[in-house]
Amino acid sequence: MAEAVVGLLIGKLGAALVNEAASSGASLICHEASALKGLFGEIHEAKDELESMQAYLKAAERFKDTDETTGLFVDRIRGFAFEIEDVVDEFTYKLEDKHGGFVSKMKKRIKYVNTWRRLAHKLNDIKGRLQGAKQRNQDYAMKQMDKNAGGIAFHANQALNFTRDEDLVGITEHKKQLVQWLAGDLEQRCKIFTVWGMPGVGKTTLVAHVYKTIKMDFDAAAWVTVSQSYDVQELLKKIAGEFGITADAANMEMERLAETIYEYLQGKRYILALDDIWTADVWSEIRTVFPSNCIGRFVITSRKHEVSLLGTSNSAIHLEPLDEDNSWELFCKSAFWNDGDRKCPLHLKVLALKFVEKCEGLPIAIACIGSQLSAKGQTSAEWEKAYDELELQLVKNVMPRVETIIKVSLEDLPCDLKNCFLHCALFPEDYPIKRRTVMRHWISSGFIKKKGNQTLEEVAEEYLTELVNRSLLQVVKRNDAGRLKCCQMHDVIRLVALKKAEKECFGKVYDGSGEFSGGPTRRISIQSRNLDRISPSNASHIRSLHVFERYINIDLLRPILTSSNLLSTLDLKGACIKMLPTEVFNLFNLRYLGLRYTAIESLPEKIGRLQNLEVLDAFNGQLLYLPNNIVKLQKLRYLYACNIYQGGEDIYPSRGVKVPSGIRHLTSLQALQCVEASSEILREVGDLTELRTFSVCNVRSEHSGNLRDAVNKMSHLVHLQITTLGEEEVLQLEGLCLPPTFSKLVLQGQLEKKSIHKVLSSWSRLSSLTRLHMAFCRIDEESFPSLLVLRGLCVLALSKAFDGKKLHFTAGCFPRLQVLSIWHAPQLNQVQIEQGAMSTLAELYFAVCPKLKFLPQGIEHLKNLVELMLKDTSEELVERLWRKGGPDECKDDRMNISHIRKVIVGKGTRQWIM
Repeated sequence: MAEAVVGLLIGKLGAALVNEAASSGASLICHEASALKGLFGEIHEAKDELESMQAYLKAAERFKDTDETTGLFVDRIRGFAFEIEDVVDEFTYKLEDKHGGFVSKMKKRIKYVNTWRRLAHKLNDIKGRLQGAKQRNQDYAMKQMDKNAGGIAFHANQALNFTRDEDLVGITEHKKQLVQWLAGDLEQRCKIFTVWGMPGVGKTTLVAHVYKTIKMDFDAAAWVTVSQSYDVQELLKKIAGEFGITADAANMEMERLAETIYEYLQGKRYILALDDIWTADVWSEIRTVFPSNCIGRFVITSRKHEVSLLGTSNSAIHLEPLDEDNSWELFCKSAFWNDGDRKCPLHLKVLALKFVEKCEGLPIAIACIGSQLSAKGQTSAEWEKAYDELELQLVKNVMPRVETIIKVSLEDLPCDLKNCFLHCALFPEDYPIKRRTVMRHWISSGFIKKKGNQTLEEVAEEYLTELVNRSLLQVVKRNDAGRLKCCQMHDVIRLVALKKAEKECFGKVYDGSGEFSGGPTRRISIQSRNLDRISPSNASHIRSLHVFERYINIDLLRPILTSSNLLSTLDLKGACIKMLPTEVFNLFNLRYLGLRYTAIESLPEKIGRLQNLEVLDAFNGQLLYLPNNIVKLQKLRYLYACNIYQGGEDIYPSRGVKVPSGIRHLTSLQALQCVEASSEILREVGDLTELRTFSVCNVRSEHSGNLRDAVNKMSHLVHLQITTLGEEEVLQLEGLCLPPTFSKLVLQGQLEKKSIHKVLSSWSRLSSLTRLHMAFCRIDEESFPSLLVLRGLCVLALSKAFDGKKLHFTAGCFPRLQVLSIWHAPQLNQVQIEQGAMSTLAELYFAVCPKLKFLPQGIEHLKNLVELMLKDTSEELVERLWRKGGPDECKDDRMNISHIRKVIVGKGTRQWIM
């Protein structure tokens, strides 16, 4: 994956060359101009050389593990790329260094003449060594590569896929479904069915078993494994051979071959299994070969979601890892296959469960480990030794076949996507990777490049979705609108990725065990509080430092920070630290500073020295104010500095920070969260027209005009949170114009009574609005219908916001609503839900509604409701729901909510789940 390193560097070289025009137009002393010209010439040559080399590297990736000379050359290129990156980072910083007065700047310029010459000389030296390495590789490796290039590329699934019926586990339901699809109705014409999922999850095993079961029901049957780098003509030859076409297919032209297959299948019932397709283009290139006027069945397996879309939504199976019971069953069948009952001896059960847990339901990993253990004696000592080996070198020594299968997916990734994927492996085991966090990391690391009119954030989210669709990341949680919110990497895939990341010097995990040598690695993930084994001499090449240990001695980081002067990412999220080491403010290359959930209470004025900083994330920290020099950080894109306490009442009280005047100069800001309101600050914020996220607290009534004017200028706004100084502050928001991009509003404060209807009605055009949280707004029966037109709403939470007696949900309202939460509605005594209202509602909450004596009328219409919570409603309602027998009214209530999976009824500190 050296081409991923080179690709990242090419982007940096391009950015450095952008400075050429600016520098030539600047006022430069003669010697400086001459030295710069020479340096820019070297950068141009380096960029051209690396662009030419990138295509070679992509091809060489397939051979470097089998051809030692090629592997050595690829490693050398990676090393040269890192050296060039060091030069470019130093050059970029010093070219943009504008600190100090006139005298100081002149001294720097004279000093930098020598710097430009030194850096140019270094690039020239790298170029010479690169040419020497190229020549040696041509002498020793190219013949071998040419020889390999003419052969058939190795395919991970060429290993034996035969599985006995008695060894199959956990696929019964999927098998029934697939058999029914393929053989259930043979009167329908051609149909496509797909099975997709992560590498090693058992796609081929499932389809092979079904194919073997039903192929005799067809006149012609063929099973073909599709090469990752397939050739259409070769693929058709394989298909013809599998169908048993006896004509001389091997020597036919492609057109004649296609005709032969077409004619052979005419009038027949046929089935074709295409195993491990990597791109939907395969099907589009061969589909016309198969006659559509007879019965044809196609079943396709793939690692990619896009391929699964070749079939209809109800003809695709997403195969996922096995659950605990099936994992255990498969393990026992693999590890104890030569025992009659295939059961685990009691004395090995604890250890066996640990092995199974390591595999996280991945069938191929379970089978491989079980097979290894079956060859060992059934003693605790031998199994404990095997487990220790597994912990140390799981992928390297224990599961080579698993590694081979997963590596194919890694090598198929485009250059930029490889960097993003390997970065995800640096998170701890089973770590929930949040969409926004990882996107910010990718952007600040330079992994993301603009595409057309897309923003960097849009490209980054596209990449994250692509990794999920390639089954390399698993979705943990989606938000209520269905957008990816959190994902994680399967442990087995992570281990393969970590091995790859370490070998490629992309990154390395430090867990405190054994000797640690960072070497030339660019990123270190610290997952231990013991930092004694990391020496500063091993840290000089680091670009990113991620700390995942809460109780870390920050002083032990000082030597590392001193030697890592090219560090671009420092993420201390969750660390119990109250002060940043002063060494941080010498990191001129720093782009990401993560202080989320730390105890840091203040930042020094020296933060203004971090001119390249793009992300300052102190969300839920202890900051009370931002230093004046924060306004010097012109490249800042994300600024999070607030403390949000999410209570159990869906109210978000937040403590913001005081920001200095001059905040208007941070025109690149995409997110600003959360500032304390003042008339001056709100006037300045209006100049931040690129904001997507903005939150403001301690808003007073007299700020309404400035706030409204500022928000109206934010034409890209997606998320807005407004919190007043107290419940009694009244906001005058008539005339507030939110853009079409707007998605989430948190509004905590009273709305002016006479204009509340107009304000709510103005939101009706916001088709993208999916989340609305309102507190203290004093909505009543007259104004509430203005909200019913919000057809895109997925979450609605009203906390101390509804003052009326009756809530009426009309037919067709809130068609996408997933969650409805009503808190502190002291007058509410009746809820009516018409049939057809809130048809997708899954969660319904009523709390502190003391006059609510009856269940919502029409609650039986909410067929998709999964959870209902009634807390601190009237005593009568609680008593009626819990009364086992008695009046018909009680029976009717229980009948009306019998379809709801989870009903929670509570009073005070007590609650019951029905």
